[in-house]
Amino acid sequence: MKPSLLLGLALAAAATGAEPPQALPVPEVAALPVPVVPPPGPVAPGGEQAISRSGQFRVSGADGLLRGTVAMMAEDAKDDLLLLTGEKDGWKVPVSIFLHGKPGDPLPQRSVAMKLLFSEAGDDLRLDVHLGRGIESEYFKHTITTSLLYERALRGRPPGQPETPLMVAPWLVEGLREATAWKLKSNDRRLYEALFKNGGLFKLEELFTLNESQYEELDGVMHATFRVSSGALVMALLRQPQGREGFLTFLSQSAAFDGEMPALLRRHFPDLNLSETSLAKWRDLQLAELTTPTLTEILTIPESETALDDALHLNFATAEGGQQRKPISDWQLLDALKPVERADSVRLAQDELVRLSYRCFPSYRPLIEKYLTTLAAIARHKTQKTAVQLAELLETRRTLLAKASRARDYLDWFEITRARQTSGVFEDYLSLKQRLAAQPHNREDNLSKYLDRMNKIFSRNNSDSAVSLPANPPPETPIDLPKP
Repeated sequence: MKPSLLLGLALAAAATGAEPPQALPVPEVAALPVPVVPPPGPVAPGGEQAISRSGQFRVSGADGLLRGTVAMMAEDAKDDLLLLTGEKDGWKVPVSIFLHGKPGDPLPQRSVAMKLLFSEAGDDLRLDVHLGRGIESEYFKHTITTSLLYERALRGRPPGQPETPLMVAPWLVEGLREATAWKLKSNDRRLYEALFKNGGLFKLEELFTLNESQYEELDGVMHATFRVSSGALVMALLRQPQGREGFLTFLSQSAAFDGEMPALLRRHFPDLNLSETSLAKWRDLQLAELTTPTLTEILTIPESETALDDALHLNFATAEGGQQRKPISDWQLLDALKPVERADSVRLAQDELVRLSYRCFPSYRPLIEKYLTTLAAIARHKTQKTAVQLAELLETRRTLLAKASRARDYLDWFEITRARQTSGVFEDYLSLKQRLAAQPHNREDNLSKYLDRMNKIFSRNNSDSAVSLPANPPPETPIDLPKP
């Protein structure tokens, strides 16, 4: 698995003063989709600051309303982390947030930058945030979570630069954010299910060794995979016996640890046989549990249709003593069976339909009720109307699917025609494209040279054909859009 794009965080300018404090650059923390540090901007007129509820976050720059909003967002990110760890707030190192520019301004290479400052008076974490694209909530909270992990590593230390360089691993930040989202029920179980069924999770070695520059290059899909892989690992550690206590001490030491991550995990989780294989199994077990749907999770219409079609099967005993499944359309084969055998043949389908009724799309519940009635009649060998009933139910299902498809098409059309601004969904792709164009990787083998020559010819031919197009080409055949 080769990581490729998303999110980045770098170093900011040093603090000013008569005796500037020593500054220890914090390693990049991939958190933003744009790769030089925003230039230090002026503090708000009169030096106004917004101090957060706990007093840890001090926001300068921009107007009072935005400063207050940023302070609340920072506190929300801290509240999420404390909810996950079950701790009380005991911060020691303040976090200073400086806001630069205004929405619409050209963005620098990085819209958020972080630096850890040391002086005799005490330590300070500084975040510089450029407002060219506003405050992107998830990216900002990712940065705040990172700063809180650095703050943990500095608690109890005397002021001054630590001997061991500090570094917060990307997997830990993403794992905490994902575990918090799961606890708050704000994530999507279907992503876990897709990755668990189809594979594609990061191996633990790749997870632990992924550095910040590689993490910055993750595209949207790979970032989601990385986040799920990290979140499942964090949740697996928290679920172990004494997992919360071990995890808290692990968080306090992880930023200053200079060694291999499995060794640190074994130190804080001694009850587990944390070889790479066993740790991966613990994570996969956690992932399997997370993919299990709950009774309150409603299926979509296509999902309900698929589940209903799978449930509507009859079971026949074979001569060898096994079981053979046949669709409900073969119900006439039950006529030759004894009453007990007929009841046994439909029982599994009845049980499946009852279970499906809890989670199916609401429009399918009357259909399931009618199918249960029909199966009961088949079991009692009262099948005079069975063929007509099954045909009517099948037609109803087809009509329901057609209406759902038409409604989806109309909503897609409505969203496209009413869009007034870009969604930003493809920003990671565009950022990757720009970086690849700025840093081309030219290969010198014969095949690559041949493909480069063909690409130039293809590009030239396309350019020539574009010039020969008529100035006013005929309009395309209009699309028959669904009517509201």
